[in-house]
Amino acid sequence: MNFRQFAFNNVFRNKRTYVAHFLSSAFSVMIFFTYALLAFHPDLRGAIVSNSTMLTMLGTMGMNISQAIVFVFSFLFLLYSVSAFIKLRKKEFGILLLLGMSRKQLNRMLFIENIVIGAAAILTGIFVGVVFSKLILLICATLLAVEHGLPFYLPGKAILLTAVAYLALFIIVSAFTSFMTKKGTLAELIKAEDKPKPEPKASVLLSLLSALLILLGYAAVLIFVIWRILSFALLFGGVLLVIIGTYFLFSQLSVYVIRALKKRPHIFFNRTNLLTISELVYRMKDNAVMFFMVSIISATAFTGIGTSLAIGDPGLAAMKNPYAFSYISFNESDLKNNFEQEHIRLIEETLRREGFAYQMASYTPTYTQDGFELVKLSEYNRLASALGYDQETLQNGETLAAPSSISQNSKYKLEGAGADTVRMVHFEGSREMTMHVKKALPHIVIPEGNQIYIVTDSDYDMFNAGNLMKVNYVEFVVPKWHDTRAVTRELTAAINNGDTNSMQYIPFQLSALVTQWVESRQTNGILLIVSGLVGIVFFTFAASFIYFRLYADLSRDEEQYRMISKVGLSRKELAKTVTRQLGLMFFLPLLVAFIHSSVAFIALQQLVDFSVVSHTLAIFSSFLVVQIIYFFVTRWRYLNHLYQKVM
Repeated sequence: MNFRQFAFNNVFRNKRTYVAHFLSSAFSVMIFFTYALLAFHPDLRGAIVSNSTMLTMLGTMGMNISQAIVFVFSFLFLLYSVSAFIKLRKKEFGILLLLGMSRKQLNRMLFIENIVIGAAAILTGIFVGVVFSKLILLICATLLAVEHGLPFYLPGKAILLTAVAYLALFIIVSAFTSFMTKKGTLAELIKAEDKPKPEPKASVLLSLLSALLILLGYAAVLIFVIWRILSFALLFGGVLLVIIGTYFLFSQLSVYVIRALKKRPHIFFNRTNLLTISELVYRMKDNAVMFFMVSIISATAFTGIGTSLAIGDPGLAAMKNPYAFSYISFNESDLKNNFEQEHIRLIEETLRREGFAYQMASYTPTYTQDGFELVKLSEYNRLASALGYDQETLQNGETLAAPSSISQNSKYKLEGAGADTVRMVHFEGSREMTMHVKKALPHIVIPEGNQIYIVTDSDYDMFNAGNLMKVNYVEFVVPKWHDTRAVTRELTAAINNGDTNSMQYIPFQLSALVTQWVESRQTNGILLIVSGLVGIVFFTFAASFIYFRLYADLSRDEEQYRMISKVGLSRKELAKTVTRQLGLMFFLPLLVAFIHSSVAFIALQQLVDFSVVSHTLAIFSSFLVVQIIYFFVTRWRYLNHLYQKVM
């Protein structure tokens, strides 16, 4: 057997240890390949360009940035996993050095092992990516609202880029292993597993500080959204406080709580609690950094995916503009729209023919000298009724402040209308009136305009006297507006291609909410792909961290449970003890991540009018199901191994 065969055999002999490292590496290769598959797709850019050049730029930037993120985190993950394996195999390295292997040969052996695993991970990741590429393209076409889908193509450039990038990455990581094995004398390497651990201790002050920092971080984030203090420093500071508090939560507070349980005899000496609690103290202290990393990475993944889902929700588009179709007719002295009634009738007939229920209402604003837009109360009430909002009443001399944008609506909800009175001057300057602001309206009913006020019909008529600029807005409320893409194409073609060639200016304009939503969905579909795939990679790496830590302590656990079994530990008691410890390792970081993400989603809910609860529950339940399956599979394998070695 030559040296290369010896290195190969080492990989296969330690396949149980290397399996998580290999699978996670292959998975990150597949995700990187997915980004490359989309980045080089011949039709994707064209489909986006047809709607917006900006979307193409954002899409390209998003794909490139996400590829870089996956690549960087893959590098950090590989370094972590390699360092974990080196610590796990210190005794093996010490024996090899004792038998005459040089440090140079040891480094060469580790280099070959890492290259073997890396090459296998690259081939597996690319192969799986190619096999599922059609499904990936179908999903991405749905997220990006590409109507005719993304056809399959032979991704030669994507395969080449992925293979070269990850081969270079594995070579760099393999080279780093030589620095990791230089530390420690021969005696320290051989006795690494036998070195006793000091009893973990925790600081009361740092334990209290952890809870305080997390609460302050939550408060900062909620203040950012509730009081609309749009300061990056406040938001970043809140997140930073939560991160620091989470570290102390695992390294100090958790150890302090478990040590406190040891001081309660009725809990500590109850059946197998003595074994479980005593072991948990060491596990919490040893795994504090791992728990911290898993919690923060998982929380980042949940929040990123949830935010992208919320941004792509149809409710967000409807928040900005609640009308499925908006027809604007310009009837100025030198610009007359002779097609208005014909176009309105065409829109109604098309909606009825296609089976869409709808309500129609219109309004004609007038303008003051200060640029305020005034709308009749009767016209506002018809619009509000179509949207399902309450009717309003006014007296002459009173007005209602109507929000026309999300930011203005948020400002009104937080600060009110801002003033008790507003001075309105006729656009010709011939008369003026000071109006009492009754209140600010809670909904966006008139999305066009800047500073909009609702006034009584008589006050409106007074201000509108002599106004030759008549702009009529006809709004259509369609409950199933997100299904009107075909209707929108038909109406746009019929109205915009009408007989208007003889006119210098087109005196009308048709806009459709579904068109705006599709463009928004393409942008946010890119965000969802980016955050979703990166989030899945993060979660996979987090699960692998748990696997590494679990099998790093396997030899010590075998010896410990073997000794305890001699004094009467049964299989049932062993399973119960292991299940508690594994449950803590698997679900405590996930619980903390859920809590952090829940606060983020509560903050997000303050910014939108539609519910994000469904998105939150979908994300949490999906990742929880995956974690439960992973937990039971790992528990089954771990217990079977212990039964063989101990019982």
